[in-house]
Amino acid sequence: MRGRARRVFNMCTSDEVRMSERVHILLDAAEKERFRQVAAREGKSLSEWLRDAARERLAAVQAKESLDSIGALEAFFTACDERESGDEPAWEAHREVIERSIRSGSRVT
Repeated sequence: MRGRARRVFNMCTSDEVRMSERVHILLDAAEKERFRQVAAREGKSLSEWLRDAARERLAAVQAKESLDSIGALEAFFTACDERESGDEPAWEAHREVIERSIRSGSRVT
């Protein structure tokens, strides 16, 4: 390859070149407005917010599929900590919910 052809080839095959592709999704007006408002509060465009939401969902799905190492488990807990806020209830509160659920369930025959 000569000069210009080599530069174009290198540019087109490098990781630095990213193509954009449009995706159309259908939302009702109220849902779109709720998403837009949340995006605005986060300082993002609606498109950026939707891309971030899709990436988070994909990461969550992939994490469920591959919790097969200490590193994967640590990454999972880090993502959970970043996503969630507040304090986790004490074990007694969890146990109360479990026991209440058991009591409300069907009887063993």
